[in-house]
Amino acid sequence: MSEFVIGGRPIGPGEPTFVIAEAGSNHNGDLELAKELVDVAADAGADAVKFQTFRAEDLYVEDSGAVDYLNDDRSIYEIIESMEMPYDWIPELHEYCRDRGIFFMSTPFDERSADELEEYVPAWKVASYTSSHHPFLRYLADTDKPIIMSTGAHEMDEIEESVEVLEDAGADELVLLQCVAAYPTPLEDINVRVLETLRDEFETPTGLSDHTLDPMTAPSAAVALGASVVEKHFTLDKTMEGPDHEFALEPDQVDRMVKAIRNTESSLGSGNKSVLDVEGELYDKARRRIHAISHIKRGEEFTQDNTEVLRGGDKDPGLHPKFYPDLVGKTAAREIEKGQGITWEDTDK
Repeated sequence: MSEFVIGGRPIGPGEPTFVIAEAGSNHNGDLELAKELVDVAADAGADAVKFQTFRAEDLYVEDSGAVDYLNDDRSIYEIIESMEMPYDWIPELHEYCRDRGIFFMSTPFDERSADELEEYVPAWKVASYTSSHHPFLRYLADTDKPIIMSTGAHEMDEIEESVEVLEDAGADELVLLQCVAAYPTPLEDINVRVLETLRDEFETPTGLSDHTLDPMTAPSAAVALGASVVEKHFTLDKTMEGPDHEFALEPDQVDRMVKAIRNTESSLGSGNKSVLDVEGELYDKARRRIHAISHIKRGEEFTQDNTEVLRGGDKDPGLHPKFYPDLVGKTAAREIEKGQGITWEDTDK
């Protein structure tokens, strides 16, 4: 499995998780709100803030009806049309993100939107419902940008087909995200281990696009399982009007999520087992060694009555406990004070 970079940032096993704060369409059609979302993501330490770029006429049939989960009397076409991000925002948001030290990303849902975004994004994010749109996948692959693809509402054989399409089109920098297309996703359904299945099956970096309400559990679990990318929706306020606010994180929760991800990375360590510097004091004082439990005279035999395997604290350490059977029965070469650690130099060999 080869590593690659997104905007100069290494992606792959052993690299820090690339954290995408998903603003989506939670700007509510207000550019200043969009910039506030950028600020929240940047302040939290996310690597990228991601919006969504689409046109309703390129996404849904006009008489597409309603969907129950949105609790909105309007048709899904009308809802999507109201959420469109103006194309002329793209350069301004890109520049604002650059000034804030965070990558600008936006998911394109059609070729026209991809064309508008291409100059400004370091990688493509493919939404779950687009991941089986093979012609569009080929279109994105032709740009030679890395692709991060969600896999919600798709079976493994469908994912395999999409991966083959991308590979055949020359896209060799790919991240697959476990995703459950439910908003919100019950925690017990998020199935984070799928990212391991995807990584093993396709030999590519994997991650999680998370729609659970909990800001830390699933992202931390994903990082512990080797996620290269974690994505999660956020908003300025869950009570704002719009379909995606209710299941999104609020600013303080974004902070907690990013901290949890970085703390999880830190806690995973290198995998190499050795005595650490932070263990130094207790390595000396708390590990058990062979010590005298009474005053021992020169020539006196070492027995289980005058020696024991104990923690020495500030005393100089004695022999390793594994040598206790060899010590018992030998004689002392010099006087040994009670509590003193016993070494081979204290014995008549």
